[in-house]
Amino acid sequence: MTRQKRNLSAGFSYHITTRCNNREFNLARRECREVFLYAIKKGLDKYGFKLYALCIMSNHVHYLIEPATSEDLPKIMHFLNWYTAMCFNRMLNRTGHFWEARYYSCGFPPTDIKRALNTLRYIHGNPKAAQMRRSFFYDFSNYGTYDQLTVDGLTLRASGFPRTG
Repeated sequence: MTRQKRNLSAGFSYHITTRCNNREFNLARRECREVFLYAIKKGLDKYGFKLYALCIMSNHVHYLIEPATSEDLPKIMHFLNWYTAMCFNRMLNRTGHFWEARYYSCGFPPTDIKRALNTLRYIHGNPKAAQMRRSFFYDFSNYGTYDQLTVDGLTLRASGFPRTG
């Protein structure tokens, strides 16, 4: 049975979720999460996509991104999943698939502000919902960037202003 083709549209933002194989907690180590941030920076430099939200949990990752072109989304995700899997397998002394199946993606147009805000809220609320934190602030989420408490060098502000730093 062949995979169903992804429905990709120009100008859309995509909520992406990718999970560790067997739902293992392979991202629990701080070093792995820092490597993930490095990989995202490399992906940003390579593909020029806009990163609106990010949350690295212990067994999965959420992003809200807007690729420069709709055709870039599979390339971005292939690069991120390949690069991080290669690094993590070496770091954790393991072999085989690191990421489970395909990544989940759901797109919406730039005019759907309500959907964008709900997606941001969902992504940034993930650590609190998983009872990892009492508040929305979490070291491996860019929530603080939206409150202008930090400038992470990765995030493009939802207002569309270019990132600083």
